[in-house]
Amino acid sequence: MAYEIPGFALGTRVAAADLSSSQFKFVKLAADNKVALAGAGELALGALQNKPIAGEAANVMVNGTSKVVAGDTIVEGAIVAADAAGDAVTAAAGAWGLGLALNGAADGDIVEVQLVNLGLQV
Repeated sequence: MAYEIPGFALGTRVAAADLSSSQFKFVKLAADNKVALAGAGELALGALQNKPIAGEAANVMVNGTSKVVAGDTIVEGAIVAADAAGDAVTAAAGAWGLGLALNGAADGDIVEVQLVNLGLQV
């Protein structure tokens, strides 16, 4: 079971698009300081905690431990990155590592991720 240990969350950015089905996915800063889903291997701001529609406040966990949707099978201890849908996957070379998986998860499950502030390039 994945848990959350909140660290620091930003609630001052707004969603650039409808993110109502994107809770617990990696998000990035987009144009005009708005929040959008992170793409494959991109540097993310953190993990989205709520379900905002375009123009609503997006609550983004930027450090601490967060739930994140797994986009593939992840083993405990893996460095994770974002895939094209903003889900957590095992980081490949050249991707931005966004955190450490604290439990294993299957595709579509929730994985507990210790977020890495500003990420690290794998």
